[in-house]
Amino acid sequence: MRALLSRLIVLLPALLAMACVVGTLCAAFLWSLDAVTRARFDHPWLLFLLPLGGAGIGWLYHRVGQSVEGGNNLILDEIHEPGGGVPLRMAPLVFIGTMATHLLGGSAGREGTAVQLGGSIASAAARIARLDDAGVQILLKAGISAGFGAVFGTPLAGAVFALEVLAIGRVHLPSLLACVIAGYAGDWACQAWGIHHTSYAIHYAGGWNGLLLLKATIAGALFGLASLAFAEANHVLGGWFKRHVRYGPARPFIGGLVLIALTYALGTRAYLGLGVWSADPHAPTIPGFFTGPIDGWSWALKMLFTVITLSTGFKGGEVTPLFFIGAGLGNALSGVLGGPVDLFAGLGFVAVFAGAANTPLACILMGLELFGPGPILPITLACFAAYACSGHNGIYLSQRVWRPKLLYPGVEAGVSLRAVRAARKGGVKR
Repeated sequence: MRALLSRLIVLLPALLAMACVVGTLCAAFLWSLDAVTRARFDHPWLLFLLPLGGAGIGWLYHRVGQSVEGGNNLILDEIHEPGGGVPLRMAPLVFIGTMATHLLGGSAGREGTAVQLGGSIASAAARIARLDDAGVQILLKAGISAGFGAVFGTPLAGAVFALEVLAIGRVHLPSLLACVIAGYAGDWACQAWGIHHTSYAIHYAGGWNGLLLLKATIAGALFGLASLAFAEANHVLGGWFKRHVRYGPARPFIGGLVLIALTYALGTRAYLGLGVWSADPHAPTIPGFFTGPIDGWSWALKMLFTVITLSTGFKGGEVTPLFFIGAGLGNALSGVLGGPVDLFAGLGFVAVFAGAANTPLACILMGLELFGPGPILPITLACFAAYACSGHNGIYLSQRVWRPKLLYPGVEAGVSLRAVRAARKGGVKR
């Protein structure tokens, strides 16, 4: 313990400076994201530039961004096995790519951008401070925590996410204090620039009877299957495009054409962009799922739009679309299972993410930070049920298996989810 505290004291100046820079960049990112979203609503014709914008993003990464194409997985790999570091160019590339995606109507999120901002800035800070491998690992985890905590306004969840996302069934506690400090520092720096996060609320004040808790657990299992479907669809479609469309810039060009076609086939633009708010008061949004009415299929359509967007090479993140998918599915299940709409929307909000990222503890804490302590019991049941049912799959294939899930035994400890998928398909573990 004394050695850990001594190392933290040595790292503290670099850690605080890094977290404040990351928080400031996240503030600029969130402000810009809101601006481009408003511009997209004000100028509907921008959607027709989506294929060209996608090709531009693809060309930019093809020319100067191949070393950072791995995104969040690159950061996880660097934490597991420190090597060449995370290139600083990751930060401007993902910032530009995400802004273009949202300006033109791609269905993506913001977590990936925040984590990559945190990872690239943390890696640069580690090089400047000339840290050893252990110091680099701590600072990279802290960078993830700062970015996640700042972009969602959930610093405690961000700290645990940075540790839990590395390996299924393990939270590396020695780095917890550093990640907590970075999460709160990043969130403070972001809010210091006047950034405010969307508020969500669960107003249900009834008792937690056994039947309702059972329904929450059943819903959690379904949330886990939805997260499994989302992750697998992303990997399968992304792999298909890489095999059959070899030229990188062509993939998002095709993806943009498909998204335009889907938009006009469905007659709505509700599934473009973040889905947090809309200029159309009748469009489905994440806050709207908490208040009703029951919406049976918006979650599935959002999944379709997001999978096409991300698997063809547009930039952003998966988490905010997962919030939409989860809250929308929770809204739908409240009608099927006979539960409170706001409660089930909140359960889906955190539990689908818990299953897709294999981070139930972080998502329980996110529920606590967003909704308060009232619904913590059903949130816990839903998150762990989703985690149990989502299998050894997820949105981060560089995640390692530390302890296999009980419902899916037989997986070798220490391998990556990428290797698990390869073995399942008859490939070779790596």
